[in-house]
Amino acid sequence: MSKLQKIRLVALDSDGVLLNDTYSPVIERFVTKHGGQYTAAVERGVWGSPQLAAGQNMALACKLPWSGKETIDAFFEERAEYLKENPVQVTEGAEQLLATLRETDVRVVCYGGRNREYSFDTFLGGLAEYFDKETPYVDVNDFRPGTKEIIKQFGYQPAEVLFVDDINRVAEVTKALGAGFLGVPASLPHNFQRQEMVETGVRYTVDDIRDINLDLLAKLDEELAAGTLWDGRK
Repeated sequence: MSKLQKIRLVALDSDGVLLNDTYSPVIERFVTKHGGQYTAAVERGVWGSPQLAAGQNMALACKLPWSGKETIDAFFEERAEYLKENPVQVTEGAEQLLATLRETDVRVVCYGGRNREYSFDTFLGGLAEYFDKETPYVDVNDFRPGTKEIIKQFGYQPAEVLFVDDINRVAEVTKALGAGFLGVPASLPHNFQRQEMVETGVRYTVDDIRDINLDLLAKLDEELAAGTLWDGRK
């Protein structure tokens, strides 16, 4: 067993980390379809926001005469069409990553913006054995990005928790709290997350979750233990 000295909990984002990204392509398509311009500001205002806030921000970006609820309902209709040709899938390497985390003896939780039945049970139920038995999944929609709430729910200090996510907003909050962050930046042609993580000062990113190995986890653990993970970063 390869135990870490500081990290006690690893929190893994669902969509974009353990599951393929089926949201940002639809956000970009929805915004441009309805006459808006897809910019970094739009991406920031929609992606990672509670659903009603995301709907409101899309309505503003497109100058739609709809409420936030009407807009998010229309968005999910658009996504349902997208999923017919681009279904939700477990990311290649997800079980490999979970098996690696098991070697470290840390607790593992998944989190996302949909309910457990949809995001976790439906798509990740076959991997449930790798996650915390008491709390395998946290629905953060009502309090996105959810970083502070997950830390509090599990009862750890921020520096004892490592978040793995594809959006920079989570990096910003973990930095402010002093928690750990490992980026898997969304990198479709329309995404702005990679550059934003650079600007935030994220030290460690991977393009493929199969690159998350014990050596990388040990580096993160060492810097969290020393309090240097965010030192000298913007």
